[in-house]
Amino acid sequence: MIRALLAAALPLLLLGSCGEADLPQRSLQPDDCLRDIRLDQLPQAIARCNQVVAAFPADPAPRNERSVLLALAGDDAAACRDIEAAQRLVARAARGSLDKLLVSEVAMRQRSCLSQR
Repeated sequence: MIRALLAAALPLLLLGSCGEADLPQRSLQPDDCLRDIRLDQLPQAIARCNQVVAAFPADPAPRNERSVLLALAGDDAAACRDIEAAQRLVARAARGSLDKLLVSEVAMRQRSCLSQR
């Protein structure tokens, strides 16, 4: 199931890999994990995403995005740990404060993880 979801996301990831060297330096943003990644540089993308997660510990979005990177790297157990953590953050968030798509993605990935057990 996770692999099917990743296959659907792969074209979007490939489109975002253009022009990374030309990007100006800026401070981290919660949505930086999947920004301008290259599949041949997953370890670097995961390292950058680790920084984003550390910078935004109460935001479930970076953990959700890191779970995608970890699954692409073949670490499904770590991806599911991130989704479980993201789900806990979603559950603690004020109702209506999070993007509905994020909430839906986290729930979908959590169901996928639960079905693998």
